[in-house]
Amino acid sequence: MKNIKVETKILTKNEQKAKYLRMLFRENNVLVLNFLSSPGSGKTSLLENILPILKEKYNVGVIEGDLATEHDAERIRQVGVTCYQINTHGACHLESNGIEKALSAFSLDELDILIIENVGNLVCPASFDLGEDYKIVLISTTEGEDKPIKYPTVIRASSAMIINKTDLLQVLDFDVEKCKDYAKGINPDIEIFETSCKTKAGINDVVNWIEEKYHAKTGLCRS
Repeated sequence: MKNIKVETKILTKNEQKAKYLRMLFRENNVLVLNFLSSPGSGKTSLLENILPILKEKYNVGVIEGDLATEHDAERIRQVGVTCYQINTHGACHLESNGIEKALSAFSLDELDILIIENVGNLVCPASFDLGEDYKIVLISTTEGEDKPIKYPTVIRASSAMIINKTDLLQVLDFDVEKCKDYAKGINPDIEIFETSCKTKAGINDVVNWIEEKYHAKTGLCRS
């Protein structure tokens, strides 16, 4: 019983900070995306593909979540995008308090899009509001098409699902349509994309979706 009370207190404190962050992002017209996945699904590789396209039009920043290393942040910086590293030292998710501290690395009034690459985990990150506009979950074709029904909370919390590593479909038994049906059965409104960082298939579809969400938030016309 005590554990339930502690968890409730942590989530309440996190949600209060997330509410403040959401107001801050809205005042500065910053679109915030929170990418979630299990380890190895290809979040960083996907960002390495979409960031060079986005930064041609927008000021983009990235917050990286990792248990112990700065390896992924270094890969993002190689793309030429400002990236702030949060090491959780064992914690399996990012919290809104950490996001607020990370904002010291950015000029919010100059930022258009902030991308959060959460810690590789499909459980805890789904429950923590970081003040983002959208959660986006990646499912890799190497994981099995039943991931959505095994982790329904993250599907329910996400606005988009990306099926990544589609170039491997020819050698795997992953059933794309069944994966989509599982996800739609949990969240009928979830938008679904298929991508391969190797062949670049579907990368522009994700970029276009992000651009649409940015312009919808800021009220600006697409150029």
